[in-house]
Amino acid sequence: MVKKRIYLDYASTTPLDKEVLRAMEPFLSENFENPSSLYVEGVSAKKAVMGARKIIGNELGVRAEEIIFTSSGTEANNTALLGVFRSAKKKIAKPHVITTVIEHPSVLEVCKQIEREGGEVTYVSVRENGIVEAKEIKKALKKNTVLVTIMYANNEIGTIQPISEIARVIRQFSKDSGVKIAFHTDASQAANYLPLKVDSLGISMMTLDGSKIYGPKGVGVLYKKKEISIEPILFGGGQEGGIRSGTENVPGIVGMGKAVEICGKIRLSEFSRLTGLRDYLISGILKKFPKASLNGDLEKRLSNNVNICFQNLDAEFAVIKLDEAGIACASASACNNLSENPSSYVIGALPEKERCKSSSLRFTLGRGTTKAELDKVLKILPKALN
Repeated sequence: MVKKRIYLDYASTTPLDKEVLRAMEPFLSENFENPSSLYVEGVSAKKAVMGARKIIGNELGVRAEEIIFTSSGTEANNTALLGVFRSAKKKIAKPHVITTVIEHPSVLEVCKQIEREGGEVTYVSVRENGIVEAKEIKKALKKNTVLVTIMYANNEIGTIQPISEIARVIRQFSKDSGVKIAFHTDASQAANYLPLKVDSLGISMMTLDGSKIYGPKGVGVLYKKKEISIEPILFGGGQEGGIRSGTENVPGIVGMGKAVEICGKIRLSEFSRLTGLRDYLISGILKKFPKASLNGDLEKRLSNNVNICFQNLDAEFAVIKLDEAGIACASASACNNLSENPSSYVIGALPEKERCKSSSLRFTLGRGTTKAELDKVLKILPKALN
């Protein structure tokens, strides 16, 4: 009998929900038509796309036409940042963007591109608990600021940023200075567990990723408030309101709509269930490893995220050893594993945590996680890491 493996890398990607697959199946085979076609089958495909757009719009509390479908969360982030910057550059010589040092690579790498294209970027530091202070964003705002992009919750250490508080700071600055500033948040990791209503958050752009919410891979969403002006980064047939050209991925879009709908239905119950399991795992690990420490804030963190710094641990080697023991976890962001230096720049950016960037493990829980699995993990860890 094959020993059942324990999957604890839900922040990297999630399995496809069975309800999502059922919603997608007709559009993977029989209903294959192009939604831009004028005949009846094409019109039917277009209605399916519009249905998903409406579901997601309702979940965010926005108009359906403000939802733009992309190929991924990465593309949505690229579209938001480059789109706003390039639009602003037509009017301002040196548009200014504000972000944090712990953003996902799909934000930080775009910010580097913005600098190469003549823009100015301020990278705001975070406190030792992995949270950025709104007052630090306030200090960074300038007359030429056109965009602030702060992730809703961090993909590595799970810290939840004070988005609505930052939004108030931006609104007050705009009111006092007359400067219009777009506020974008990457909510890819937050969508399963945190409220997404745009009005409450105070944002004007939001990124979602199907692969993080038990939806299909290869589909993402960018919410863009109607008043925000952006330039497209893809050109062609003018789909998605001219922002994202390319024949629509109808099965992926339908699946994305269903995945967002399911998130909305079970968000509160999963938040509660996983918070208990998260705290149980954190407590258990720290008892077995007295010299270990938690990375990121204990309370203002995602309910599924456990990120621990182990003293003198080779994190990459530990991931391999745990893999051999039947446990799938991570030492950093999956995207970061492709770089020449796979240690965690997020943890390295935390004050007093430089030593932990190569000795930390991330365990992220999900819908399939049980207490029995965590008991096995707590039993295996001391043997695997010592």
